[in-house]
Amino acid sequence: MKRSEAFKGYLSVAGAALLWAFSGIAGKYLFMTGIEPIELVQLRVLIASAVLFIIFASSSRPLLKIGKPDILSFLILGGGIMSVLQLSYFIAVAHIQVAAAIVLQYLAPVLVAVFSMAFWKERCTPAKIAALILSFAGCYLAAGGYGLSFRNMNTQGLFWGLCSACFFAAYTLLAERMTYRYSPWTVLFYSLLFAGVSISIASGFPDAAAHGRSFEQWLLIVYIAVFGTLLPYGLFTVGVSFIRSTRAVITATLEPISAAVLASFMISELLSALQVVGGVFVIAAVVVLQLSREHGELSPASIRSRSGSPGFRSASVEDLSG
Repeated sequence: MKRSEAFKGYLSVAGAALLWAFSGIAGKYLFMTGIEPIELVQLRVLIASAVLFIIFASSSRPLLKIGKPDILSFLILGGGIMSVLQLSYFIAVAHIQVAAAIVLQYLAPVLVAVFSMAFWKERCTPAKIAALILSFAGCYLAAGGYGLSFRNMNTQGLFWGLCSACFFAAYTLLAERMTYRYSPWTVLFYSLLFAGVSISIASGFPDAAAHGRSFEQWLLIVYIAVFGTLLPYGLFTVGVSFIRSTRAVITATLEPISAAVLASFMISELLSALQVVGGVFVIAAVVVLQLSREHGELSPASIRSRSGSPGFRSASVEDLSG
């Protein structure tokens, strides 16, 4: 893995974590104003996929091309995994505390690491094990997990929280496989598109306008679609293509740290000493991963660029700016 690739990968995932943290605050506000979680999820994926389609159709048409044999994989990634991932976290939040939902979702790094090492022959190194322990412990502390009683929580909420971890792991793993052949932005577009179609078939097409949503609500919905969905998931998928699944999903545990810091600035929630320790743990996990780069390991981005397949080229954030 090249040093430049590693830097791009970690920077992309860190950016995704920060944007997810910002969008979480906007989402909480929308729920307080009467918008249902499934409505927000449906609108965010449909708007995000529409924005990507307009950009690709006008300036990057090759990014819309996929091979017929891969359609089923994209259907599974988007219509199945992405749609359930989007819904499960918000259903969990509706039944249990947000902190508990975050802690449960960030069991995903453990699932990704176990799968990658067991089935993809990824090396099990002391550095990766240390990073896993540090990242989960840091996430647990930053989210305030020490103040939770999981034994007394709503079982439905716990179930959906665990589902969000499983489907976050599944998205990370399958997205990595797809980025061996396709641009991360192509993978994201079809994931969002098929997720939007799947959710719309299951729940009916969005009728938010009929409910008289305010201009402020629409602004926040569009903000979440672009800055809480399109960009962070795009950056995360780019990160996966550079540093692979295990490293990317561990780095994503910067999200609860970012959320806690933002809350301290925006709504004057002071960070506790344990939250600060949690932040240090997560940052330490990312540093350990960066210092333990595996020489000779090829990333999906490297393999894709070497193949030189027309239409299946490497893409960067610059592709979205025309």
